[in-house]
Amino acid sequence: MSAWTRYAAQIARPGSSDSPARDCCDNRTLAVALKAGETTSNNQNARTGAEGAAPQPAAVAFVTTEHFTLQGARTAAITESTSRATIFIGSVSAGLVALGLIAAATRIGTAFYAFGLILLSTLSFLGFVTLDRVLQSGIEELHYVERIARLRAYYFDFAPELTRYLASVPPSRRLAILGLRSGYWPAFRTTAGMIGVVTAVLTGSDAGLLATIAAGHSAVAGFVTGGVVGVAVLMALMWFQYSAFAQAHQLRLFEDEQERPDAG
Repeated sequence: MSAWTRYAAQIARPGSSDSPARDCCDNRTLAVALKAGETTSNNQNARTGAEGAAPQPAAVAFVTTEHFTLQGARTAAITESTSRATIFIGSVSAGLVALGLIAAATRIGTAFYAFGLILLSTLSFLGFVTLDRVLQSGIEELHYVERIARLRAYYFDFAPELTRYLASVPPSRRLAILGLRSGYWPAFRTTAGMIGVVTAVLTGSDAGLLATIAAGHSAVAGFVTGGVVGVAVLMALMWFQYSAFAQAHQLRLFEDEQERPDAG
């Protein structure tokens, strides 16, 4: 029994009022309240009919839990990338300090060149594997962001009144609003891009040191070879990263999703 039905039964009970005027006032109040309740019910029914069936409580709970889980997984992916980058940069810093100490101790002798070749080759290899893993974590984060954006669309579909209070953009701009933009230049600003730049410098330095030894300690040969190799490795790593993100963006994560245009 609704509140208005109980109210109507109460004022309709004999002896519930002291005067005919009181009965007339109560009847008017009841009529206005019933009319307002009918209008509200009609508006809700119209809204539900226009937007389709209201979401089931189980569906709302599942979507909310999935949103929270994806956000946690995205945070874990970012944390892993940051941790690996920190380990790599720390290794590079320690290695370069050790190389400087060896240079001072041996007066840039044979031991310095041998130690430098081994150290720079090791750091370069560490940079390549770190970049590969960080790139994988970045692609995982991209997929998490896309799935979170899809869940936000679910909220707007069943609660369009939230559009005034939450950021709402067309599907093509969902990633841009989160700071994920396409193009070549953003590839240098990612964690993988930073590691790629450092790795290219290490690889170029290793090649330059080897060329210096091969050319009879010629500094010109070392600088030229190191610069050419460093730039070539940098361009290759940036292209590898860009291609990986473009391929990941083409991956269809939802059954009703249409083929996406090429990233550019």
